[in-house]
Amino acid sequence: MQPLFILTVQLTFSLQNIREAAAQVWQQLQQYKVWAFEAPMGSGKTTFIHALCDVLGVRDAVGSPTFSIINQYQSSDGKMICHLDLYRMKDEEEAIEAGVEDVLYSGDLCLVEWPGKAADLFPDDTVYLSIEVIDANTRRITAKVPK
Repeated sequence: MQPLFILTVQLTFSLQNIREAAAQVWQQLQQYKVWAFEAPMGSGKTTFIHALCDVLGVRDAVGSPTFSIINQYQSSDGKMICHLDLYRMKDEEEAIEAGVEDVLYSGDLCLVEWPGKAADLFPDDTVYLSIEVIDANTRRITAKVPK
């Protein structure tokens, strides 16, 4: 059964204030471990995740895991952050073979791009964030959390 959601965060931001937007989203949603980013190609998923990692004090280079599938970073407080990009996954079976399901249930913070490629693998308490392109410089992020 699909969980019911409530809208908790909706912010409009530009590249100039993306770090502040990421900090606000983190402040409101930090209790959730799996964040699924749903947005079209080029809308800024990786850029927002990079800003969020900056907020969390990640010192490693943050980049798209399109080919590696899973990148791991460490926050300033020593916690692991897993950044997943499922774009190249054919199906859920391939995602399972790549270790995606294990990572999603690891208890680490998981930031996932293209979650629809393995939708049935996600925990019920996943937060879904959508990024909407307003114009060339402006985006709106909306977060839905499970009830």
